[in-house]
Amino acid sequence: MNRTAVVSLAGRPAQVRSGIAGSPLLLKAAAGIVLLLLWELVVRAFAPAYVARPTGIVRVFFTVISDAQFLAAAGATLFSVVKGLVVSLIAGTAIGFLMGRVSAVENGLRYYVNSLFATPMVAILPLMSLWFGYSSEARMATVVFASIFSITINACDGARSVPLDYLEVARSFRARPLSTLFDIIFPSSLPYLLAGVRLAAGRALIGAVVAEFFVSIPGLGYFILYNSRTFKHNEAFVAVIVLVAVGVGVEALLNRLTGRYLPWSRRD
Repeated sequence: MNRTAVVSLAGRPAQVRSGIAGSPLLLKAAAGIVLLLLWELVVRAFAPAYVARPTGIVRVFFTVISDAQFLAAAGATLFSVVKGLVVSLIAGTAIGFLMGRVSAVENGLRYYVNSLFATPMVAILPLMSLWFGYSSEARMATVVFASIFSITINACDGARSVPLDYLEVARSFRARPLSTLFDIIFPSSLPYLLAGVRLAAGRALIGAVVAEFFVSIPGLGYFILYNSRTFKHNEAFVAVIVLVAVGVGVEALLNRLTGRYLPWSRRD
């Protein structure tokens, strides 16, 4: 073997390492593989047989997601989350715009909105079960409580951030209040609203699952709780993966919508 070939072979490991380090996608994939291997090895070495492990989750994944009971539970949870987000988006946007444009309303409500936003969902669940019973209405109320205040706060900030020049032009042309709201305030506030929806979606998922834990009604939260208590941790973890996938999908969708329709709001 000549000197050139030896130098070429010696330089390949460094080139491979630099290629992985220079590619964010490869780096993420390598980190994920390492974490999964560590998880598998640690569980096999130290944990009981029923503890979830990557190979066990893969073995039961397609069986679980094709099960009618799991699909019904996922549908119940996600439908409740979507309904709660719609209610929160409509009510939170209206309250937030009112707070952002009317200083008296903001002074009266800002303290209470911030306080309720900071209130832990677990602390409010006993009240929800008393008011709405151990039913899906309690889950729905928890989802709305978890998501509405982040939308309200962001809508208020968006309404206050409208450039004064835009409003002065609208006044000079004698624009109607509704025209000013829908043609100026609402478009200017959209980046703030989408940021609020991004926060609200994650909080709504958490609220739905926590409510199902507490109230014990059909849904992904109860599916996780039941399978964990019956030592079927692999099956329970499949529901966790579905919840994570929904959260990541919503985040990706909102990022794509922001980049596609609100290019001025992107930050370099």
